[in-house]
Amino acid sequence: MRKNILITGASTGLGEGMARAWAAQGCNLALCARRTDRLEQLQAELLEKHPGIQVTVRPLDVCDYDRVFDVFREFRDELGTLDRVIVNAGMGSKAAIGHGDFASNRQAAETNFVAAIAQCEAAMEIFREQNSGHLVLMSSVSGVRGFRGPFNVYAATKAAVASLAEGLQLDTLGTPINVTNILPGYILTDINRDVKNAPFRVDLETGVRALVKAIDSEKRRAYVPWWPWTPLSYLLKAMPFRLFARTM
Repeated sequence: MRKNILITGASTGLGEGMARAWAAQGCNLALCARRTDRLEQLQAELLEKHPGIQVTVRPLDVCDYDRVFDVFREFRDELGTLDRVIVNAGMGSKAAIGHGDFASNRQAAETNFVAAIAQCEAAMEIFREQNSGHLVLMSSVSGVRGFRGPFNVYAATKAAVASLAEGLQLDTLGTPINVTNILPGYILTDINRDVKNAPFRVDLETGVRALVKAIDSEKRRAYVPWWPWTPLSYLLKAMPFRLFARTM
């Protein structure tokens, strides 16, 4: 069992849900996000419900790259070890390319990918020192192929995260360090709450339950929920371009 778990972007959505699920399993949690008020409320709630665990929190903007390394080490020192790190912090993109919103698209790219590199660097340094650990990268089904319009940049960042995960799996092959690439479908969070075309979207509780099960299995790659996204991922990859364009 991975006892000490660090989750970035833990104040809302999937991060918050996973924190509750692992707290119920008796895990110690290191939680960070930009919104410290939400983190502190979550910390108080989890400690009240599960008094036998440790829950430590830190404010963190994952785009403050130097601070990522400091916070991860502080968490490691406080808990003794970090057994699992969830690279979860992320954001959606809002505008199609060429419509005058480069700033927000750049922010999405930096948050979802460049900051993910920083988190992986910080986590892997600790795991290599420990000679153990489980690194989890949150990609997306949208990273399987390019998506149109406002999803273009978001999908591109998630494809990059998936590639990063696979490269790290090659780097750690045959070692006590595991790397998992998680590709969620539509799970109801603030990122996709206003999306009208969200096929097979599940509620947060259902999605989190499937996420935690997939992560605990420590497979190299997992689509979440397994059904229908695992078979659909093969269909999306194989679909002819013009048919894909009409569908998506």
